[in-house]
Amino acid sequence: MKAVQGSPFCAGLIGKGIQASLTPAMHVAEGRAQGLDYRYDLLDLDQIQVGVDQLPDLIADAETEGFGGLNVTHPCKQAVLGFLDTLSEEATVLGAVNTIVLRDGKRHGHNTDWWGFAESFRLGLPGADLDAVVQLGAGGAGAATAFAILRSGSSRLTILDQDHSRAAGLAETMQRHFPHAVVEAGDDLPAAMARASGLIHATPTGMVKYPGLPLPADLLHSSLWVAEIVYFPLLTELLQEASRRGCRVLDGGGMAVYQAVKAFELFTGIVPDSDRMRRHFSELTQAPPQTALAAGAVS
Repeated sequence: MKAVQGSPFCAGLIGKGIQASLTPAMHVAEGRAQGLDYRYDLLDLDQIQVGVDQLPDLIADAETEGFGGLNVTHPCKQAVLGFLDTLSEEATVLGAVNTIVLRDGKRHGHNTDWWGFAESFRLGLPGADLDAVVQLGAGGAGAATAFAILRSGSSRLTILDQDHSRAAGLAETMQRHFPHAVVEAGDDLPAAMARASGLIHATPTGMVKYPGLPLPADLLHSSLWVAEIVYFPLLTELLQEASRRGCRVLDGGGMAVYQAVKAFELFTGIVPDSDRMRRHFSELTQAPPQTALAAGAVS
């Protein structure tokens, strides 16, 4: 079912502490460019002073108000699963939903985070060597990036996390769904990095609130590519250090944009202009587009 030009369309985001999210602005700008009377509401658990236990009421209220879809973020991506009618294959594997399509009285759960990373990676690091990938972080974002890089063709993925049991659980899940690859939980970061062709960083380190590097700088070598999920700031300390050491790098902005691109398409049935959404994101972050930085370059 495709949204009709000139008609109202409403979507929203459910999560905690989401006032700084750039998703609403990207959706509204693209909706209007597509000729829709597009509205996007923030359903911030902090602002409306409710907990995750109120998710059923929030979704029901959105349906009553005629919403076409909802995005879902922390801490609701797993909690929402029990209130949906269908789940996409990817959402089932990842055990998390970030996009709910509300259509014909049904609630359809999807996960566009993995596709957002995969599309950003495809465009930003073409030809990247996927033979031996190391990933730092096994949380919700890490599950999405692990799925994405394995779907993109990685033959070996080593996952490390401060909580080794969490890394082991994610590795087991990914191994089950990608039997032709080798997926393992690592416990020796220097050894894993020595044989790595690429590094995915999927922890909060590098965000404004959590400055610093997620690993010793000496473990970065020039034959690596480095992909980041953090986008506040776009140019994290990790990317700066990796660039200085000659690595090809990919910032986290693409994942943020392309998850929104896919969610917009699922909501409206309209394929958005992804380049336009990327440009708008760059304007919002007051930085030039950075699909990928050339090796050694710092922008």
